[in-house]
Amino acid sequence: MSSFRPVEEQLSILLRGASHVEKSAELRQKLERSFKTGKPLRVKYGIDPTGFDVHLGHTVPLRKLRQFQELGHTAVLIIGTATAMVGDPSGRDESRKGLDAARIEQNAENYLTQIAKVVDTTKAEVVRNDCWFGKWTFADMLRLLGRATVQQLLAREDFSNRFRAEPSVPIYLHECLYPLLQGWDSVEIQADVELGGTEQLFNLMVGRDLQREVGQEPQVCLTLPILRGTDGVKKMGKSVGNYIGVGETAKEQFGKTMRIPDDLMREWFELLTDVTSVELQTILDGKPNEAKKRLGAEVVKFYYGDSGAEHVLAEWKRQFETGGDPEQIPDVSLKASDIVDGAMPAIKLIVMCGFCKSNNEARQKIKEGAFNYGPDRAKPVDEKATVPVADGLIARLGRKLVRVKLV
Repeated sequence: MSSFRPVEEQLSILLRGASHVEKSAELRQKLERSFKTGKPLRVKYGIDPTGFDVHLGHTVPLRKLRQFQELGHTAVLIIGTATAMVGDPSGRDESRKGLDAARIEQNAENYLTQIAKVVDTTKAEVVRNDCWFGKWTFADMLRLLGRATVQQLLAREDFSNRFRAEPSVPIYLHECLYPLLQGWDSVEIQADVELGGTEQLFNLMVGRDLQREVGQEPQVCLTLPILRGTDGVKKMGKSVGNYIGVGETAKEQFGKTMRIPDDLMREWFELLTDVTSVELQTILDGKPNEAKKRLGAEVVKFYYGDSGAEHVLAEWKRQFETGGDPEQIPDVSLKASDIVDGAMPAIKLIVMCGFCKSNNEARQKIKEGAFNYGPDRAKPVDEKATVPVADGLIARLGRKLVRVKLV
């Protein structure tokens, strides 16, 4: 009797949330063979350690990798210590900046610590791709380059857009090498399936071609949607500032989730939680604020467990119990240029938040202890005190609340 779940059951789990499967019939065949032989599929996901933080956008394919793991298959995690020096051009209208080896290795260690919150790295194969590329000779690289044409590379939308732009945007030769390097990773680890974002389909297909050329069975390419960031517009990314890090505190994860646009909730529920489609519709049919609380709790629960989610939800309610619905807290725009060394005089802040009409009135409120700010409800020690001001700061005067927006 097979140790794997029935193929149809596996497919229903694995295809949920997928954008595209190349080739879906081959995936079924591979799963059927795996079911009969008891041999797990080798499922590849590669990530370049180009920064310090793994964010929720990265976790969309990582969660799918975990699903394969939970179904009994082998997760093969490629840490792109070699490819990070090149930089993946997928979906970009400009070149990425390369990184030096020391920085890449430091980032790789940070990534692995955070990835372990999503994937069981103790049971996965974790491989750095400089293990093979670091041993290559110039002749090896020439042989790899000989497996692709310029026409194939220019067929990529990102390269094509840059080539046709007026004025044209540079396409560097090392960027053209990237899809071949990623594709060769699949040859080295003999991948049965490769996961990636929708913008990576070209790279994944290169892997299929290279495997076929060397006599391996081509991998199935399974792509997943690109997660929009907290602004609800752009792809989640640190450079844009619209991300939530896997390593952030439960409080930070919950608070940022509570501030996303309402129309982003369905996407986040589907890509970041295990809530069923039927339950999700019931949640979204209710009050938006309650739905967002549930979403925030689900995000936190994945990384901090039930107790972490319950605690942060209780703290959120306590923090805003005198201020009503967090969605209804008005924003007050302050000029970043008015902030000196990250702070502003308490009296000035009170007036600019609209709590008081004059400095004298603000001074009196400070003496009365009526003004506080931040999650800990700190109060100015006296009328000469300054208040640390950052984007998103909650300021209160009695039952009035505002959220500071720096412009």
